[in-house]
Amino acid sequence: MSAFSDRSRRSLGYVSSQVVVSATTLGVTPTVEYLVVAGGGGGFDDDGGGGGAGGYRNSVSGETTGGGGSAEATASISPNVNYTVTVGSGGAKNTNGNDSVFSTVTSTGGGKGGSNGSFGGGPATGGSGGGGGAKSTTGAAAVSPTQGFAGGDGASPDQGGGGGGAGGVGGNGAAGSQGGSGGVGLSSSITGSSVSRGGGGGGCWGGTASNGGGAGAAKSNGANGTAGTVNTGGGGGGGSPYGGQGAAGGSGIVIKIPRLIRFSPSHNRFPHSNNNGRIQNLLVHG
Repeated sequence: MSAFSDRSRRSLGYVSSQVVVSATTLGVTPTVEYLVVAGGGGGFDDDGGGGGAGGYRNSVSGETTGGGGSAEATASISPNVNYTVTVGSGGAKNTNGNDSVFSTVTSTGGGKGGSNGSFGGGPATGGSGGGGGAKSTTGAAAVSPTQGFAGGDGASPDQGGGGGGAGGVGGNGAAGSQGGSGGVGLSSSITGSSVSRGGGGGGCWGGTASNGGGAGAAKSNGANGTAGTVNTGGGGGGGSPYGGQGAAGGSGIVIKIPRLIRFSPSHNRFPHSNNNGRIQNLLVHG
């Protein structure tokens, strides 16, 4: 389910992860600052690379969009027009994450991690690219427009590359010693406090992760990766050799709608609101 919340995180009711809202402006310019984060890619099994973070698109002034870009242009909202808000789910192991959408803004799901070449395909491009599997597989690139960074390369014999993050390239595996770390994410204060999201998943054999990314499997045969954190778009960690399982990416999130825009329908969407459906921030959780 999905929750709408205002700046104080007071519950305003529950809907599915895809909703349609329409706006009536109340004497203000109908533009919206947004943060749209897609679902993270899954880590791969057996010598797997970490999944890439979901695409990270941000229009908040003074903050950064994924891949090192400046804040994007705000979105224009036309009165009495329906807008679909979709939150992308994280990809299961070995699969890409799913896109998140607000109005005309689409963030691309993170790319899956790659295999070592014996058990499946290479890493996939995405909002951030998946990390390469062990045996020196090259990490995947991020998509355009800029939303994240590329994944790191794997190394022999069993070190997977880290998935790319919204704020940095995934780390390369170190031959014989350590899986690549997931690329770092980014922080945003769009909800009133700073929250970090969009970290890439770690590669198998001890690859670390942060900002919602899942760590790669431990340095032991058959160990499993760690899943990305929900509502961060973090990539999943890669699994170790001899049966280790990759992990799922974290679901994305879509934020916000500004004050003085009323959304309809109000009472059945926001049953606890005492402000006639008028809210400071709209958060849609996967």
